[in-house]
Amino acid sequence: MTQINTLGDGMRRSLTASNSSTIANTPQVARNSLDAAVDALNVDLAGQYIFGGRATDSPPVASTDTILNGDVSKDLAGLKTLIAEQKKADLGAGTGRVSATSTGKTVTISEDDVGASAMEMRANFGFRLLSATSSNRDAIDPNGMTLGTPADVSFKLSQPPKEGDRIRVTLNQADGTQTFVDYTIKATAADDDPTALRPDVAEAELNKRFGADLEKNFGTATVAGIQGPASLGITSAYANGKPTALSFGIKGTPVAGDTVTVSVGMRDGTIQTLTLTARASVDSTSTTEFSLTGDIAANLSGAINNALTSAASTSLAASSASLASQDFFAGSQSAGLAPRRITFDNDEATGYAEAASTKTVIWYTGDDTASDPRATATAQIGANRVLNIGVQANEAPIRKVLAGLAMIAADAGTTAVSGTPEARRFSALADHANTLLVSNNTTGGVPGIASDLGLAASTLSDTKTENRTNRNALQGSLDGVENISAEDVTAQLLQLQTQLQASYQVTSMLSKLNLVNYLS
Repeated sequence: MTQINTLGDGMRRSLTASNSSTIANTPQVARNSLDAAVDALNVDLAGQYIFGGRATDSPPVASTDTILNGDVSKDLAGLKTLIAEQKKADLGAGTGRVSATSTGKTVTISEDDVGASAMEMRANFGFRLLSATSSNRDAIDPNGMTLGTPADVSFKLSQPPKEGDRIRVTLNQADGTQTFVDYTIKATAADDDPTALRPDVAEAELNKRFGADLEKNFGTATVAGIQGPASLGITSAYANGKPTALSFGIKGTPVAGDTVTVSVGMRDGTIQTLTLTARASVDSTSTTEFSLTGDIAANLSGAINNALTSAASTSLAASSASLASQDFFAGSQSAGLAPRRITFDNDEATGYAEAASTKTVIWYTGDDTASDPRATATAQIGANRVLNIGVQANEAPIRKVLAGLAMIAADAGTTAVSGTPEARRFSALADHANTLLVSNNTTGGVPGIASDLGLAASTLSDTKTENRTNRNALQGSLDGVENISAEDVTAQLLQLQTQLQASYQVTSMLSKLNLVNYLS
């Protein structure tokens, strides 16, 4: 665990120190670190692979090459494929699924709302439109914002689930991040079990928890998708809902130096701020300025689209890589919990597939059913004391470090000059990786796992010392019995014989005693 933490910290320092002369080598450094991490997690002790939980008979983690590039012989996609698909889905038509248009003196910025799967795409892909401001409201007024509303999502299962099936529901949190809620099908599950569903009421309970009772169960989170075994035939329907839109009105005459700022969010919770400055005359391809010559509304609209296109190819692309990497390492061999895969129709993303993929590498093949990884291995240290010493390679803090290393290792790197779009893209990628690589002991990071195991080792050592002391005391008592000399045994037997003879004589005398003898 200390080695995993050291590898993450080393990669973070390398990303922070990267410049145009070293940045091209950074992916190889990440690849080497990922190799070392995989080797550490596949360590075995006398043939027992200790990072697989209760599954100890084989290495629990796939090779680095398989993780990144997939397994061609088995037609399994690796992380690089998932990153490419995520980038494509997030990019949309090129502006990150948010675009600007102008009509007369009004500029409207809106999230995409196209096609039957529009709301499902809005829940998962591209930028989220957050806000807009103007430094000169008398000239350019952000006069209206129509907040989007999430769709009403319902689920349908074509087949009843079986005991042990796993179902994963994706939620969008208020800060823009996505989280998973996993359920196991159990015949004995209670109606309000937060982690399990009964097979006979699974469909109804899912629709209740993520429909009528969504706010009670998950606060302000909204539903983004569902996934389960292909045998269940799960489908989801997105009804109602609408995307967010806002507008600027050109009310007066803007002057050079006036600014318009648009904020958009990404699916990992990060926010991108786009600031456009008014100038007398500007190149039509500018991503930071708009012209005051001619149709100001059209100029502002074009500049906003340019800025969105630039941000989509840099910041959003980095966010896509981060999200895909985290999705990949959240995957499991349990039926229903494979890494999410995106569906495409005529080369256009339509959402995440409800049927868990069977064409994706499963990086971790150890035990993943235990609620407490420490309890997957135990040591009996007393008559009524058991020490939990288990560990799994797929614990969340370990997954984060692996995801941070892998997303850099999967990148081609760049030799672009600082300040160019490609250099900005890699810089954004490094920033996203850094958030995954940082370890915080107070939030259960990798050092927290190392601390758990260190405490167990200390407890085991103290118990061994205590047992050694008790053993010495008991051995002394045993030696007093087993190792006594023949002479001592003879003397003690003679003494015992004398005592017995004296006792017999007294007993004999007492047996002959009567009143006459006593009085005489």
